Amino acid sequence: MSEYRLVMKGVVKTFPGVKALDHAQLELRPGKVMALMGENGAGKSTLMKCMFGIYKMDEGEIEYEGEKVNIPTPLDALNRGIAMVHQELQPIPARTVAENIWLGRYPIKKAGPITIVDHAKMYKDTDDLLKKLKLDINSHAKLGTLSIAQMQMVEIAKAVSANCKVLILDEPTSSLTANEVESLFRIMNELKEQGVALVYISHKMDEIKVIADEVTIMRDGHYIGKWDVANMTKEQIIAKMVGRELSNLYPPLENHPSDEIMMKVEDFTSIHPRSFRHCSFELKKGEILGVAGLVGAQRTELMEGIFGLRAHTAGKVWIKGQEVTIKQPRDAIQKSVALLTEDRRATGIMGVLSVADNISIASLDALRKGPIMLDNKKILDLVATNKEKMAIKVPSPKTQIKSLSGGNQQKAIIAREIDKDPKLLVAVQPTRGLDVGAIEYIHRQIVAERDGLGQVLVEPQRPGDGAGDLGDFQRVGQAGAVEVALRREEDLRFLLEPPERLAVEHPVAVPLEHRADGVLFLRSLPAPACIAERRPRGQRQPLDLFGACAHIHPVSLLFSLVFPPLRARPIPMPRLRLL
Repeated sequence: MSEYRLVMKGVVKTFPGVKALDHAQLELRPGKVMALMGENGAGKSTLMKCMFGIYKMDEGEIEYEGEKVNIPTPLDALNRGIAMVHQELQPIPARTVAENIWLGRYPIKKAGPITIVDHAKMYKDTDDLLKKLKLDINSHAKLGTLSIAQMQMVEIAKAVSANCKVLILDEPTSSLTANEVESLFRIMNELKEQGVALVYISHKMDEIKVIADEVTIMRDGHYIGKWDVANMTKEQIIAKMVGRELSNLYPPLENHPSDEIMMKVEDFTSIHPRSFRHCSFELKKGEILGVAGLVGAQRTELMEGIFGLRAHTAGKVWIKGQEVTIKQPRDAIQKSVALLTEDRRATGIMGVLSVADNISIASLDALRKGPIMLDNKKILDLVATNKEKMAIKVPSPKTQIKSLSGGNQQKAIIAREIDKDPKLLVAVQPTRGLDVGAIEYIHRQIVAERDGLGQVLVEPQRPGDGAGDLGDFQRVGQAGAVEVALRREEDLRFLLEPPERLAVEHPVAVPLEHRADGVLFLRSLPAPACIAERRPRGQRQPLDLFGACAHIHPVSLLFSLVFPPLRARPIPMPRLRLL
């Protein structure tokens, strides 16, 4: 019997204009976790998609349990015992958790001559699986009602349900809290004991040192080598990933913000009772203010509210001493406020458009030739300048941006927003899912643009992930109220959970050697009672007319009440298609 569960040799995969894999290889042992590492665009996910049957290899071979095999489709991979948790989630929000887990593998039964889905067995098996994995998720809940972190755990449960022999985890912890990461590692250790070979793709060095046994490093589609994790330091792994020493991951703390206040937010409260409320802070010129909190602390929602994407019932905003009213993103843009969104694929890029279109679309007024025509030369010059400035790896300005790696997509988005010369830059997790090389570069760009504008940086949700690793001191707020200012020489305990849980779950203090100029911490609000309440099937929630209609325009509400026949008929919504 072969020493390896699965071996990939000489894998070549070419896309138009780029060679994604150039004779890459991978070796997986039973009961071992192989960390697959490399910069964004190194070919890690492409190699895994070739293994899983999503992509067809141009060259190369796969040996599975000592035999050469051909894996043409993901279904064939699943039948062989190979499962994959993808970096980009593909949920079906309108279906239940159980239906998502058993999609394409539903248990069936005979009802006379008809074959139907055995729903009772499906939900029982799902409950048993979730109980085994110690996941507190309702199998009957619609997947769209869950958080991103819970959806990620459902995907992991789906992979475990396949009784796989090889499990691929592509950036599984990007949206998970610290407790959920511990649950994932527990599940992985149980799978190791069962002899499952695991591939773990992550850019988080601390996780690699904890869970991985071996590490394979790739660079620009090439196989660099394989080492035991125990014999490698973090610095050695990073150097082999990027091909150079990274001595300035966090720029030096030499910033001195001015006394000029660029933005002031006072008593900012969401229209939704369980979202942000009574949030107040100030942002000075040349300052980077970090906003931190666990999943559910409404960090992103607060920033989207300030930008006009979410409605608010109370609060005032001043920009450079002038009170402004921001009811929609257009108002924020007119006040020179720029936003880097959290989910670059969903709300940051226009995937079917080219890199040139994505970089230039926010500056079209300055790129016109005459009253209505665009100057293509100016657009290409703008793209060439940003390609060199931001080190964007792209074959051609006409390349669709969705074909680029996550890091290069993020660089293009940052270039687009900075080109508008904003007074305020709101960056929501700008380094999410990026490798250390891309993180270093984006940190340097954010710091380089710091002078002359204010920046609000929303960073990861787990202690130790860096609540804005770029400055001098921290301001800590609870539910938006600034409570205390701590200098970076001091230590700070995370005030993200109730005090009685702090001593148990977050017993360590966090040194403030590399932090933002200021950090606002938000605490998660308790869940509404209606979510935790269980009701018999068929029993309906009493209608709260005023609460349900709080966000509806009064004219629309009056129209729907006066004309009940129109309200009774479903109105088809137009489908928008980008040509």
